Amino acid sequence: MLGRLILLFLLTPAAELALLIQVDQLIGFWATIALIVVTGVVGSHLARREGLSTWRRLNRRLQAGDLPGNELADGVIILMAGALLITPGILTDVVGFSGLIPFTRARLRSALMRWFQRKVDQGSMQMQFGVFGGTSSSNSGGPNVPPRSPGGPHRSAPDDAWEGRPQNRPTHTDEPRGDGDGTAPSSS
Repeated sequence: MLGRLILLFLLTPAAELALLIQVDQLIGFWATIALIVVTGVVGSHLARREGLSTWRRLNRRLQAGDLPGNELADGVIILMAGALLITPGILTDVVGFSGLIPFTRARLRSALMRWFQRKVDQGSMQMQFGVFGGTSSSNSGGPNVPPRSPGGPHRSAPDDAWEGRPQNRPTHTDEPRGDGDGTAPSSS
């Protein structure tokens, strides 16, 4: 992953610079500067408009009691597209505009959701929603730390022998209930 990021941060500016030099040779220096400024202004306007539209749809879905999955994905795509559009360059502008146009954003969202689902199915992505009480930065573990995490709490033997998919693995501890022998309290 680190290698991909380094490659991305080295190749993207090099490709942007090469494209800007080519555009400069075709239309001239000041026209290239104007193109960069215009795409930034138009892109920020589009990002604001599409972001507000998505925000309204998200609120309507929440008020109706539905889960706003598509709206959340659209929000992430619009945020990333806006960041790409304020970055000077031709390549980032093309990718940024594709995230702001509703037709292409729907295709990007579909691809993003398929990638996300594949990662969850493989067990290579884990999500955790909210940790009340928090954990320290030294990874000392806590109530929601997965069973085999370094520094996490030790789980009972049946959990250690789990053979199912990682995301279906139980993360609770079996604590005795009732009189301490693991049985439910009697109703006498």
